[in-house]
Amino acid sequence: MLFVISTPIGNLRDITLRALDTVREVDFLVCEDTRVTSRLLSHYEIKKELISLNAATEEKKISGILRRIESGQKCGLVSDAGTPTISDPGVRLISAAISKGIKVIPVPGVSAFTAALSVAGLPTDSFLFEGFPPLKKGRQTFFKDLSGEKRTIVIYESTYRIEKLINELAEYMPDRYVVICRELTKMFEETLRGYPHELQEMLPRITLKGEFVVVIAPMNWRVQPGI
Repeated sequence: MLFVISTPIGNLRDITLRALDTVREVDFLVCEDTRVTSRLLSHYEIKKELISLNAATEEKKISGILRRIESGQKCGLVSDAGTPTISDPGVRLISAAISKGIKVIPVPGVSAFTAALSVAGLPTDSFLFEGFPPLKKGRQTFFKDLSGEKRTIVIYESTYRIEKLINELAEYMPDRYVVICRELTKMFEETLRGYPHELQEMLPRITLKGEFVVVIAPMNWRVQPGI
């Protein structure tokens, strides 16, 4: 069996009891960065064999992992933070496991984009999750295409490009209300709200560290009185 286990995105206490039980139960864990997962395991005094799996190593390691599962071992898949395969490695492993008839079991928990949506105060009955925008090639087209999107949009962005992203929103979606969540669940968690031109003024006054979740309001949505 292959268990897909969600882990905390910052606050270690956000891990579920079931996730801890599953981590203790499996024979080995597949993770992005063994150092990151080791810190989580150490916090809960759990010892487990760890196998690193990232975009560069996924293809060559999958067959060995599947052989172990087919021999009867239980495997847990975790990412550095949040739910595996959501803008993280692991999709190829899961797809290959399914093709082999291996049972894949979700152990749900925290995800950065759902946490951001829950506090954004924007419509969530229908939304578009786009993950990280293209770094260079296709980035302009990416934002042009999104400018006509009528649903709430969720994007991830890094420390190094968050200012660029807000400038792009000011150019392509100047009338769309935006909520930026930084360092969710951590000590310096911060949420900024406003239109792109307002956020351009706010960003220089905050610490631009960590990863950001950017939630963009639907077209024609307006701030309600009292917000």
